[in-house]
Amino acid sequence: MMKLIIFLLTVFLYFGQLKAQDNLLRDSAKSLQEITITYQAEKTTPVTFQNIGSKFLETKSTGQEPSFLLSETPSVTNYSDAGNSQGYSYFRLRGIDQTRINLTLDGVPLNEPEDQGAYFSNYPDILNSISKIQIQRGVGTSKNGVASYGGSVQLFTLNLYDSAKTTVGLGYGSFNSLRAFCEYSSGIKKRKSIYFRASQVYSDGYKYNSSNNAQSVFCSGNLFYDRSTWGFKIIGGHQQNRLAWLGVSDSLINLDRRTNANKNEKDQFTQCLVQLQNDWRINKNNSVQTSIYYTFLKGNYDFNLNGFLGLPTTNELYNYAFQSNLIGIFSNYNFSKKQFNWKSGIHANVYDRQHIGSEKSLGQLYKNTGYKNEMSVFTKADYTFRHFTLFIDIQYRHSNFDYKGSVAFQKLNWDFINPKAGLSYEIKPSAIIYYSIGGTGREPTRNDIFGGNDDLLVDSSGNAIISNKSPEYVIDQEFGFRYQSKKINLNANLYYMDFKNEIVLDGKFGPNGLALTNKVKRSYRTGVELSINYQLNKSINLINNSSFNYSRIKEQKEVFSPILTPPLIINQEVTYGCKKFTLGITGRYQDRSFIDFANTSSIKSYFLLNTRVAYETKGLQLSFFVNNITNAKYFNNGYVDYDESKKYFVQAPINFYTSIKYSF
Repeated sequence: MMKLIIFLLTVFLYFGQLKAQDNLLRDSAKSLQEITITYQAEKTTPVTFQNIGSKFLETKSTGQEPSFLLSETPSVTNYSDAGNSQGYSYFRLRGIDQTRINLTLDGVPLNEPEDQGAYFSNYPDILNSISKIQIQRGVGTSKNGVASYGGSVQLFTLNLYDSAKTTVGLGYGSFNSLRAFCEYSSGIKKRKSIYFRASQVYSDGYKYNSSNNAQSVFCSGNLFYDRSTWGFKIIGGHQQNRLAWLGVSDSLINLDRRTNANKNEKDQFTQCLVQLQNDWRINKNNSVQTSIYYTFLKGNYDFNLNGFLGLPTTNELYNYAFQSNLIGIFSNYNFSKKQFNWKSGIHANVYDRQHIGSEKSLGQLYKNTGYKNEMSVFTKADYTFRHFTLFIDIQYRHSNFDYKGSVAFQKLNWDFINPKAGLSYEIKPSAIIYYSIGGTGREPTRNDIFGGNDDLLVDSSGNAIISNKSPEYVIDQEFGFRYQSKKINLNANLYYMDFKNEIVLDGKFGPNGLALTNKVKRSYRTGVELSINYQLNKSINLINNSSFNYSRIKEQKEVFSPILTPPLIINQEVTYGCKKFTLGITGRYQDRSFIDFANTSSIKSYFLLNTRVAYETKGLQLSFFVNNITNAKYFNNGYVDYDESKKYFVQAPINFYTSIKYSF
């Protein structure tokens, strides 16, 4: 309650400042500007990044989970629980799992602070309201929220400058998959603009009993003044799923590929994000962006212990329930003059999450609360002289974790200094070569600390059992080349990531459904990444996103490959456009990868072929997608279980989806 009061007081302070500025600023429409975000990399920034623009999103977004679109970029793998593109799905970047990837929406952290994961499924159809995505591979630039350990994914909401428009959409496909949405954008009227979207997403899922039923709303608006822009954003999502997070043994898959190892388990979650933001242009050289945000989450999921252990199902059914609050603020100062740019910022948030474990017949078994707070400051600058751009970025980040339950717990604190530096050289206006080196540290998650348990355990002496409280570190070096002309957009880079005390997935899952980890003393990941877009002629476009990865873990004189890190990934797309028609064919090859540290078990390499046909005219867009048209039978995730059995996540065979959108 006290945190909510503080949040509301801050809101009142914001609107008090708004009224004061309204009295001071002239009512002129000459300099209306959109709110800007500080953290994204630009053309000469010496870090490895890739932008996904609005055209790509409008063409390919059909309400599926974002991980499926991210997987079309270099070094990204993904899989879904249910086997199709809706419901819970996950991605890895350079073989590094999603809890080690920073995700933000207009600068607001999306990772859940305790376990550092981000669940797009809690905001279904979110890409429908996104204008741009920037993926930074490696440590990148300083961000708000959890460490950019393996990389970062930044989402940017729609530009409210666009003219007034209303769009309705309907889609239907295999496995009874459905999406319906309506969105409205007012454009700018009397210095105001507003955007609203509502969506319904449903699918039976490819696996048996793996349905997803989800709804979301998205509302944003801006007030424009001569030197200030005010904005708000409200995102709400609700989902109900039948669960499928357990892998399935190959013997059962051979009998029926749609087998679901989860038995009679369901969940439901509601999440809401509110953001208030201000962009103040002091003068042509100075500006300040400030934002406050609040995220609320409430939900629960079932757990069938016998099913988890491979035993016959009984009436025994456990349930994990959560309720969390995250309140934060960040403010950034920007100075730009001629060849010099300087940006500094501060970010802080407080977080609490209540955990309740119960059993269907026994009732409540435990109740505990985790507290996670963090604060960070950064300063970064770039200076261009002749054809060189020098970049320096340093961040200090503090985080702490506390716990209240039936077991005494001593508060944990971590402090990190994360330096980054780089140099880019403009060979000519269309070509840039760059090198950067940066380091970052990352604290373990609650799941790492508790060894996969939701309620803290004690040893025979009554002391808390702490599995891991030590941070992990990485030094990342990037060397790359960017070239852009009328016909070619090329990005190529080499990377070398050197880890210390890396906390890596061991392929298994704990009784709370979260992945288990081990800590290794030394490890490294290195590779080559390529992204090229070539306009062959007016009609034909070739797009390739590929990566080669060579990664090793060194532990007690043993050297082995990390799990779920395929050495080679190739995405090749060919599109043909003729007047109002577009035809696209996409092929993906993913090399085999290991699912155990012993490197004796693996998921095989596979090749997928997808196609789409689109027709557009006078505000009407018709699209038809056929995925996995060769009907490949493949897995893209798996693990070796406690009894040494191999478990896999089957993905969908040939499937289709059709979509219609009309804008007026």
